[in-house]
Amino acid sequence: MTIVQALRHAQVLGLDRLDAQLLVLHVLGRAAHDRAWLLAHDTDPMPADASADFEQAVLRRAAGEPLAYITGHKEFFGLDLLVDARVLVPRPDTETLVEWALELLPGSGRAIDLGTGSGAIALALQHARPGLEVVAVDFSADALAVARSNAKRLHLNVQFAQSSWLDGVQGAFDVIVSNPPYIASADHHLAALKHEPLQALASGADGLDDIRTIIRQAPKHLLPGGWLLLEHGYDQAAAVRSLLTDAGLHNTQSRRDLAGIERCSGAQRS
Repeated sequence: MTIVQALRHAQVLGLDRLDAQLLVLHVLGRAAHDRAWLLAHDTDPMPADASADFEQAVLRRAAGEPLAYITGHKEFFGLDLLVDARVLVPRPDTETLVEWALELLPGSGRAIDLGTGSGAIALALQHARPGLEVVAVDFSADALAVARSNAKRLHLNVQFAQSSWLDGVQGAFDVIVSNPPYIASADHHLAALKHEPLQALASGADGLDDIRTIIRQAPKHLLPGGWLLLEHGYDQAAAVRSLLTDAGLHNTQSRRDLAGIERCSGAQRS
């Protein structure tokens, strides 16, 4: 089988061209940005072992498994993160949250990332602002293992702690940031996310249970003038802003992602 035949085979099974190209590059041990190489070598034969690996990868992707779990990598905020089924795949929408936090953290300061998963947010903050003290928290020991692995691989000095949100956290911070579970437990969209950890996706009947907990806990862990920033669902901004105001925080506002959706909301301790 040549490379071009492999690509056509994947597309017949329902994969889009980009996913097929990235899987070919993966099984050939080439970088994801090497797509131009494929064009120059499309008639090259695939080695037998790579062909077998490609066939398995295509079947996994056709069954709905995220590409990042198959390749083991996902880029986030310019960082190459290792990911697997123990953590959510970092989404580009979450970069909106990172950009907001960086606006509020011009140099030094303390930040904490709640529900860190792969470590994406915490590591992006530490990479962009080396002078920060960044703490990353997750309830899942498996998720923390992934995040610690990424921090070590990227040589980023993030502190890690196992905790249910802020339950076991000491001290106060300039910014508390979180991309918590926010999908309603009966939402039909969960069926399309069956390969990712459910505990990192769903949060009660309206999807806001974990956000309520974080907002309730956050004020006593914010320094004066500190901010709580939360990612949430596409239709939850008004509800989250109301919860933030009810908690006694002020300067409540939301930020839109690249699609124009109110993706994050936050507020400040007076």
